[in-house]
Amino acid sequence: GASRVATSSVFAPVAVRNVETQLAAKQTPHGGSLVDLILKSDEEKEAAVAKCSKELQLSPRQLCDVELIMNGGFSPLTGFMDQATYESVVDNAALPDGLIFGLPVVFDTDDEDLSPGDIVLLKDGDRNIATIEFTDKFLPNKAVECKKCYGTSEIEHPGSLMVATERGKYYMGGKITGLDLPVRDFPCKTPAEVRETLPDDVDVVAFQCRNPVHRAHYELFTRALDDPLVGENGIVLVHPTCGPTQADDIPGTVRYKTYEVLKEETRNDRTRWEYLPYSMHMAGPREAIQHMMIRKNFGCTHFIIGRDMAGSKSSVTGEDYYGAYDAQEFATEKGPELGVTPVPSLNLVFTEEEGY
Repeated sequence: GASRVATSSVFAPVAVRNVETQLAAKQTPHGGSLVDLILKSDEEKEAAVAKCSKELQLSPRQLCDVELIMNGGFSPLTGFMDQATYESVVDNAALPDGLIFGLPVVFDTDDEDLSPGDIVLLKDGDRNIATIEFTDKFLPNKAVECKKCYGTSEIEHPGSLMVATERGKYYMGGKITGLDLPVRDFPCKTPAEVRETLPDDVDVVAFQCRNPVHRAHYELFTRALDDPLVGENGIVLVHPTCGPTQADDIPGTVRYKTYEVLKEETRNDRTRWEYLPYSMHMAGPREAIQHMMIRKNFGCTHFIIGRDMAGSKSSVTGEDYYGAYDAQEFATEKGPELGVTPVPSLNLVFTEEEGY
């Protein structure tokens, strides 16, 4: 609310352009207003690029994070987390002002020469994506981060493996100025654009998935509209993540093609489809909160949580890291604080007698 006092530069008040469409859809953005850091004119973009002393290529995971910072998917963040913000989210699943936030959003690097104060152009190939003005540089305690966020620091866990082996040794806080959204094989609308398409007087139920949609998924998200927690005439927003995920998942571009086919086959005004440029951590309960928060920014009031949401298995023993309903229970506990209602899904089974 208005009484929150920001204690960190990364979500301190900045000249955020208020998007006129931000109140399209029933749901309030996380933290109160939708962040939009994308410069609108070529003159502004050229001036921002001219301030940069270096340029860096973004990794696929960083590209997803930059996009969600600049388009407001990670509202209220206006940049990558500084050390105080990072440690607060790791320890408490909340920003320093107490606002709930599931997982840290960090800029990682091995570059010894990058320093606080540097303004750097962030690129995807030849395309200018954003500039970042670094505010600090620190050595994270990755073991603590993984233990608290993923429940384990074993590198048998895909999230811990990513933090330990893919991410650089340093994390850097920094303010983002958006230039141009990435060009992807699948279209990713901004939160403001998605909100414009949503009715402003009914519940919007988000369905997150990272795999091709199969019949059980379809039953889950269509039946969710009949849940007593969902108001009359509610709609479903099927919102798959198409960014990097664990090594043995099907690639995002392939998943996107399966979604497009199903979208045509099941065309129905109460089912909407959009795509999210998010990289999975496979963090179970903490990731459920992150997904709910992002979908809140996209205008959703409810969120379907399936069995073992964002769960993962040990790459050595095959054992599950989380209980089947850990994410549902954590989401139900945190839902009121987050302002999103979890809709627990049932386990669905095929029966030959019924033919489905």
